[in-house]
Amino acid sequence: MNALNHHPAHLWRLAQSLLVLWAAFSLSFAILYGLPGDPVAILLAQSGEPGSADPVKVAELRARYHLDGSLWQQYTGALWRLLQLDLGTSLQTGKPVNAALAAALPATLALALTALGLALPLGICLALAAHRVRQRPLQSVLHNAPAVVVSLPTFWVGLVLLQLFSFQLHWLPAMGGQGLASLVLPAVTLALPCAAMIAQVLGRSIVTVSQQPFVQALRSKGVGPWRLLGGHILHNAAIPLLSLAGTLLGNLLAGAVVTETVFSRDGIGRLAQGAVASQDIAVVQGVVLLAAALYVLTNVLTDLAYPLLDPRIRQGSRL
Repeated sequence: MNALNHHPAHLWRLAQSLLVLWAAFSLSFAILYGLPGDPVAILLAQSGEPGSADPVKVAELRARYHLDGSLWQQYTGALWRLLQLDLGTSLQTGKPVNAALAAALPATLALALTALGLALPLGICLALAAHRVRQRPLQSVLHNAPAVVVSLPTFWVGLVLLQLFSFQLHWLPAMGGQGLASLVLPAVTLALPCAAMIAQVLGRSIVTVSQQPFVQALRSKGVGPWRLLGGHILHNAAIPLLSLAGTLLGNLLAGAVVTETVFSRDGIGRLAQGAVASQDIAVVQGVVLLAAALYVLTNVLTDLAYPLLDPRIRQGSRL
């Protein structure tokens, strides 16, 4: 009976995931093909071809990159190739988009995971400090600091860090993607807004959980403040952070585009930037679909993690 009850939920979740991927593909297709300009003309212009290029060559390029049919034919053809896990061919390099994404993804993942590894402890420590500090001025600063940091543009934070630690102090390299030292400033640039979001959500959750009856009961039994905070309040307050996972992922991916550009790092961000500038439709769609797939995967993992933090969810699913 339990297995039967679980199957509809799993099928519905799978259908939602496929719908998100299809919507991401369709919307990106409509936007990209609606842009002014001709990708083949841009390619020929960048390669030094005159404006009146050989019509035979133009026709051959359109056929090679599946741009010679009607809009509906191009859409259905691209969708069919996607179902075969074929993201097409880059207009600029002539190489498969799958290979371009596979080559760029490790650098972006290293940056995003490093930033997340910095953001989590920083955000948690800031939320705990804001909860435990009793001095009003300092408490006000700790409560308001996350909102200020979240509002700062990513590129501005990166430029400030570059100016301070690279150009003035000469502690860290200004650009490039070689070695751990070159990862520090980009990771900190990405980590700061994520840490601020974590501190905001966790701080509010800690205040809410602290007012629950079970906390008052434990406090009346003589449980110490730090034991109460670390052993009971923080565990329950961390549950809303899971709902933030998708937003954090979106911020990391969006921030990676800006950060990789500011620090001249290879990765998905710079790949997307170059593809947008040259209207390399297949690459842009590949990046959009990759982001959508990562978002879907994050939400699936989040759903699986909820029962681990809150046993009531697991118990409710068994009823």
